Amino acid sequence: MLAINLIEFTTEKVMSPQAILNPSRTLEGVHGVHVVPHSPFALEKTTEDGDFPQSISRSSAIEANQRLLMQWVWQLRPACLRPIHGCIHGDQNLAETVANVLTSLPFIALGIQAPRKSLSTKLYANSLIGVGVASSLYHSSRGKLRQFMRWTDYTMIATATVCLSRALRDDNPKFLMAASAFLLPVQPLMVSAVHTGMMEVVFAKRASKDPDLKMAYNVHKMSSLLGGVLFVADDVFPRTPFIHAAWHLAAAVGVGTCNKLLE
Repeated sequence: MLAINLIEFTTEKVMSPQAILNPSRTLEGVHGVHVVPHSPFALEKTTEDGDFPQSISRSSAIEANQRLLMQWVWQLRPACLRPIHGCIHGDQNLAETVANVLTSLPFIALGIQAPRKSLSTKLYANSLIGVGVASSLYHSSRGKLRQFMRWTDYTMIATATVCLSRALRDDNPKFLMAASAFLLPVQPLMVSAVHTGMMEVVFAKRASKDPDLKMAYNVHKMSSLLGGVLFVADDVFPRTPFIHAAWHLAAAVGVGTCNKLLE
């Protein structure tokens, strides 16, 4: 009698509309049967013998964990390895844009007038022209293009410092030059700082031995100091007009004195 009732109960559950719509609830209510809900993360494959081996795509899970680990490590990379972003300050109006573009042109003139005695000096002269062109395009650009041109501007400045360092010294360590080339598109400001420091050391040594370079070196020191102050002020007071244009002029004077080292 108990078996008949059990069969009737099971038949009623199977034939009910809810069971047809939701097959996972077919055996609910049967004593000793526990229905486990389907997990979207578990994939089981039935073999011909009816076994259920634990081949739940472990390789896919390992690959996913590796990708997450790489993303986590990439996010924790130091600031020196992070690419720079577009600057949103400066060029608050048309007058400031015109001033920044006009003060970028002296770099093109300095590149044209720079000595071209060797391949290294030619590369440096052409890089100065690139600095002036990139700066002009950056200040005349708007929108998303402005971010890319800001990166191009900084990268060209760093490229010019590397070329100048190579033109002044042919015996630079190969590791330093390789590292500079690797970091150039990633952190151009750091590359510029390193090679500018190397140039300053060379300039100071030569000026101490050559009296004809002392005047140029003194002008270089004053323009570099003023340029550094203006560069910081441009970030501290972003809405103050024409600071960036003044920095262009101070930097151009400093670059012009560096050309004396290549004559």
